[in-house]
Amino acid sequence: MINLKDVKQNQQILEFINQTEEAMEALSYTNHGLRHSNIVAERAMQIARNIGLDAREGELAAIAGFCHDMGNFLTRTYHHFFGATLFSQVFLDKFEPRELAMIMQAISNHDKEEMDFTHNISAILVLADKSDVDRSRVTEKDMAKIKTDIHDRVNYAARGSMIKVENPLAPFGSAQGKGSGQAKKKRITLTLKIDTNFCPVIEYFEIFTERMIFCRKAAKFLGYDFGLVINKFRLL
Repeated sequence: MINLKDVKQNQQILEFINQTEEAMEALSYTNHGLRHSNIVAERAMQIARNIGLDAREGELAAIAGFCHDMGNFLTRTYHHFFGATLFSQVFLDKFEPRELAMIMQAISNHDKEEMDFTHNISAILVLADKSDVDRSRVTEKDMAKIKTDIHDRVNYAARGSMIKVENPLAPFGSAQGKGSGQAKKKRITLTLKIDTNFCPVIEYFEIFTERMIFCRKAAKFLGYDFGLVINKFRLL
C-alpha cells in the first residue's frame, strides 16, 4: 500500500516538483515547489485528522496535497489537469482504483472555476492549499519588484498563516462528508497575520476573494462553516 513517505521518495514525482519550482521562478511566481508541497501535505493530514477521518483517508489527502501543483512545469493554466494525469502515469496499478481516482480528482479539482466536491479528499486539499499565504513563498529577491507585484506584496506582508478546525473530531455520518452533531458551532478557520505597514488588508481580498469562496465551499462540504481571522479580527 503506497503511503505519503513512498510518494515523497519517488524520484519522478520529485523531479516534476523540482521542474515546477524552476518554471514558476522563471515566471516570477510565488513558490509552488517542495516548500509549498510539504506544507499543503502537512495541513491536509492535520485537517483530516481533526475532522475525524480515518488514517488512510488522511494519508490520501496528504498525498494529493504533496502532488497537487506538480503540473505547473508543463502549463500554468491547466496545471491541475496535467498534474492529475502525471500522477496516474506514475502510480497506475500501484493504488486501489478508487484511491487513485480520488487523488486524481482532488488534484484536478483544486484550481478550477467550476470547482465542486464529491469526496472529502478534494475538499481538504482546497483548504490546505489556499491557506498557504506567507512571505517565505516569495521567490523574488528585488524588493522594488516585490512592492510592484500585488501577489508578491500580499504574500510578503503575510507574517503567518494557520488553518485550524474548531471543535475537532466532529462525528461524520457518511462518506460524502456530511457532518452530524450540530449542537456546537463547527468551523474551519484560517488565521492570518498581515503586516499592514507593507500592504493594506484590502489587497488580500483583491487577489484572494475567489480562494476564500473556494474555502467556504470546501468547509461546507465537510460539514463546517469557514472562518477568517486577520490580525486578530474575525471577518467570518
